[in-house]
Amino acid sequence: MNGLGGSELAVLALGAVLVGFAKTAIGGVGAISVALFATVLPARESSGALLPLLIAGDLLAVSAYRRHADWQALLRVFPSVAAGVLAGTVFVAQVDDTVMRRTIGATLLVVVAVHLWQRAKKKRRTGAGSRTGAEAAPPGNGAAAVVAGGGFGGAALFYGLLAGFTTMVANAGGAVMALYFLAVGFPMMRFLGTAAWFFLIVNVFKVPFSAGLGLISVDSLELNAVLLPAVLLGALVGRAGVSRLDQARFEKLVLFFTVLSALNLVR
Repeated sequence: MNGLGGSELAVLALGAVLVGFAKTAIGGVGAISVALFATVLPARESSGALLPLLIAGDLLAVSAYRRHADWQALLRVFPSVAAGVLAGTVFVAQVDDTVMRRTIGATLLVVVAVHLWQRAKKKRRTGAGSRTGAEAAPPGNGAAAVVAGGGFGGAALFYGLLAGFTTMVANAGGAVMALYFLAVGFPMMRFLGTAAWFFLIVNVFKVPFSAGLGLISVDSLELNAVLLPAVLLGALVGRAGVSRLDQARFEKLVLFFTVLSALNLVR
């Protein structure tokens, strides 16, 4: 709290509102919170200041969407996420703030580009299949079925490692997992419920590592106490607004905010 002016606190409060909104509505918005905190605080300190707020948002999200989680998908991805968190811990201990921020931003842009390429390729195959009668399943359901059968094991490994790494380095794993859930065809409510449980477990798992690196301090916890009401406000707004979104608009907003946040991180 020492040395923060009114305008800086306002920026952090906006970031906290977006934390709550991301947890109960559009996950990609959460990466903007990372960028806002990094504009006010050094990257390492901003990471520690965000983590307790993210856990608070996770608790609110779980209370709202706990019945919609896909536990089979979560169990598939957790081992690689844990490995990514360990790799991120080593990385944080070795690099400076600028490298941390730009690495995350560049990684997110690459992941978005790969996701869009895969989606375009899938649309071309679906179009060809519908003309020949080879594919009868509706878009999204086929992908979800493949995941349930284990066909996306490679994707779970890739996205899990990347999510674990990015969430440990800059609390930016939300954007990565949002892309993963879109890639496997989760409908909106399953997306939100699975993400809620996923990040509650992962963020709690990160706490001892963050504390060990000195990212969480008494000062950061005092700041969390001030910003906690803003997280609650954002969560309430997101919960009220998500019912007005259809699946197509939801996916577009996730991608848009992920790209916007990534561009800000690589500046």
